[in-house]
Amino acid sequence: MIPKGNSSKKLKVQILAGGISHERDISLKSGRRVADALTDFGANVVIREPDSQLLSNISKDAPDVIWPCLHGASGEDGALRDILALSGVPFVGATADAARLAWDKSIAKILVSKEGIQTPASVTLPKETFRELDADAVLKAISSSIALPVVVKPAKSGSAHGVSIVREAAELSRAMIDAYVYCDVAIIEKFVEGTELAISIIDLGAGPTALPAVEIEPLKGNFGYDERYIAGETNYYVPARLDSAVLERAAKMAIKAHEVLGLRHLSRVDLIVDENGTCWFLEANVQPGLTDTSLMPQSILASGNSLASAYYSIVEAAQRTKGL
Repeated sequence: MIPKGNSSKKLKVQILAGGISHERDISLKSGRRVADALTDFGANVVIREPDSQLLSNISKDAPDVIWPCLHGASGEDGALRDILALSGVPFVGATADAARLAWDKSIAKILVSKEGIQTPASVTLPKETFRELDADAVLKAISSSIALPVVVKPAKSGSAHGVSIVREAAELSRAMIDAYVYCDVAIIEKFVEGTELAISIIDLGAGPTALPAVEIEPLKGNFGYDERYIAGETNYYVPARLDSAVLERAAKMAIKAHEVLGLRHLSRVDLIVDENGTCWFLEANVQPGLTDTSLMPQSILASGNSLASAYYSIVEAAQRTKGL
């Protein structure tokens, strides 16, 4: 159980939502959902865009806590969080430094791997390198080193933008181009067949806790943008339909990844469990989606907590950390 928030405090919370990333619409939906839940619990909430008026709005609103419900580069690459730290107002989520490490999937994979967390074999390929070298030769070398199928994805992006599963060598070049639309660095990663899990982490200061794992079963076989945000495109099972020992290992992996990357308050770790029950780290999310179809809200409800109480507890934890 997540410790219940104290509704008598009536904290004032400024929610940042929107932004200019490819995930603007998702951010607006997440922000609205969080605002509604916090309001239901008694908080005074204002929603703001992270625009040129950011600092003046912080000064005008004088919030106790800021919650950046921003997805994509504008909210998860660390830059905005540096500014929030300068404001002196406590904010929800990772510090700027931790956000930078987790946001770059290639860096995150290196860091967790060094700590003994298994992650699929991969190659990281900047766009400039891909252009300057013989692209066909590079792709041939990659496909020889990492047997197909592979997953091609932007190193810095969310909501499955630019992600492709490549099963034939002829598809690899197109997948690289699609990934480069969203980031100048692409990751070519060994595809692991198995059960996809999302494990949300709540960390209120006494150590991270893993919430019930969400098993993801896309009806079309690929958990893309539509499958994430259009109701009915994906089946979710909470808790996941896996052996309890496997789920325990997955939870421990998620907690360790959260700690290795230096995250705080909340995160979501995505992984794959193969047919042998081995867990493979894919990525960690600095600011998980909080829309109607998002995974973290499902985990919170499955844990026996209300969204209102859980979100307010997160806000209280952020206030206690004072943005440090």
